[in-house]
Amino acid sequence: MVVAAPSTVPTFTVPSLSLVSPVADWATDVAEPTILVADDDEGVRDLVAFKLSAAGYNAITAGDGTSALNLVHRELPDMVILDVAMPGLDGLSVCYELHSSAATAQIPVLMLSGRDRQVDIDLGLTVGADDYLVKPFSPAELIRRVRWLLLANGD
Repeated sequence: MVVAAPSTVPTFTVPSLSLVSPVADWATDVAEPTILVADDDEGVRDLVAFKLSAAGYNAITAGDGTSALNLVHRELPDMVILDVAMPGLDGLSVCYELHSSAATAQIPVLMLSGRDRQVDIDLGLTVGADDYLVKPFSPAELIRRVRWLLLANGD
């Protein structure tokens, strides 16, 4: 006579659902980087903002240096693109101010200017710009440099 062994059916325990959801961390990790574009030429400003938006970035704009500096302190963007020649506070002064403050010193700055002499480029880099792109520029080159600067900054 054969005796059947008692059956051992595994039991399943429902995991506890009391853990905090990691959605907030995930949402922060995939948020679009915010880039401030400051240029007194509305056409250039709108073109740059449009190209950045099309590439998946959140673009905010300013028409002069004073507005740009105020926006940086209020919004703390991931990157700033500055025209050199703007009324009032120029891009070089804004860049210098950003790099003089501990709260904004780590924000990468791309100078965008029609000034193409080496002395102008050197001055932009001396006041703290991380890169310098001369107008007229290729939108593809602009996006390539933005990506590079954000990657280099860990954003």
